[in-house]
Amino acid sequence: MKLVHRDIDKNNSGSVVLIPEESEDMWHIYNLVAKDDTIRSTTIRKVQTESATGSVNVSKVRTTLTIQIENIDFDTQAGVLRVSGRNIQENQYVKMGAYHTLLLELNRKFTLDKQEWDSVTIDRIETACDPVQHADLMAIVMQEGLAHVCLVTPSMTLVRAKIETNIPRKRKGLCDQHTKGLHRFYDQIIQAFQRHVNFEIVKCVLIASPGFVKDHFAEYMFTYAQKTEDKSILDNKSKFVLVHSSSGFKHSLKEVLSDPSISARLADTKASGEVKLLDDFYTMLQTDPDKAYYGVQHCEKAAKEQAIEVLLISDELFRAQDVAKRKRYVTLVDTVKESGGDVRIFSSLHVSGEQLGQLSGVAAILRFPMPYEDDEDDSDSD
Repeated sequence: MKLVHRDIDKNNSGSVVLIPEESEDMWHIYNLVAKDDTIRSTTIRKVQTESATGSVNVSKVRTTLTIQIENIDFDTQAGVLRVSGRNIQENQYVKMGAYHTLLLELNRKFTLDKQEWDSVTIDRIETACDPVQHADLMAIVMQEGLAHVCLVTPSMTLVRAKIETNIPRKRKGLCDQHTKGLHRFYDQIIQAFQRHVNFEIVKCVLIASPGFVKDHFAEYMFTYAQKTEDKSILDNKSKFVLVHSSSGFKHSLKEVLSDPSISARLADTKASGEVKLLDDFYTMLQTDPDKAYYGVQHCEKAAKEQAIEVLLISDELFRAQDVAKRKRYVTLVDTVKESGGDVRIFSSLHVSGEQLGQLSGVAAILRFPMPYEDDEDDSDSD
């Protein structure tokens, strides 16, 4: 998604101009728009004109309309989003107050105006418009003396660092120079990798090279991590996958990602983190139930005590038509963030989001045990 313009004042009211660039962006927009928001976009409208002789002609014209949203319809299979409501600005083809449906399409600019942009909607815009947030796959494509450190998003590959250095050739009696040059090269790659990796987002790291270069580098990197006690690399060792490529140039990444055996392993990297988090919650629920809460009422109580370490919440809850309900969930998210907790918003379209929905859509893993009160009213847990 491309953010063209943002005009949000200190009272959190204002507008943004966005251009959806891929099908996933339509899902983000569906979670942004709400009833009573105003949206402005180009559309095609049928217009009737009557000639002097009394004959009526019907033609289609492209015009720009601003409507106040009353209904939202999202076709998940086709990735089509329709918003309908009354026209609120004068237009030569459409009367004030007349109903119209806007079809939001890829690569078509639109303006969304809200009375209040809460923290969840602002975070969603930043996530959707920052390509790094989608880059749950990282790749190091290398050969001796050349390496590219890349972030891979659904729509593009971003080269974050290019390392190019001369490595002395192996000569009889001078192998030390070759080894030292190779280690300097490996150190540069590791430093570039550490600068750009975010293991909270990145779910898989590909190390690709011709021959055994990748194997030697991986061995050196893990040994380096043990010596320097770099827990970020050691704790995420399972995320590294060694694969073959024809060279260390960026274009070699295409052949790596098109390999069926590799694509199968990477099929659901983005969602795997959510699945693991939900599994952790269920495990906690079985082994230490006083540290696993679900239901909005219980989670609000834990948030007030600053007890929530990780909050799991479904994006479906933020689409509630009731403004008070929506604000309740936003307040819960803000409270958890202010106390240093981690907030994970699950997609209701994914299987993990559906499972969370069965637990009322809100769950939490706590920092310390909080026994349930037997007399507590559980009416809000559904």
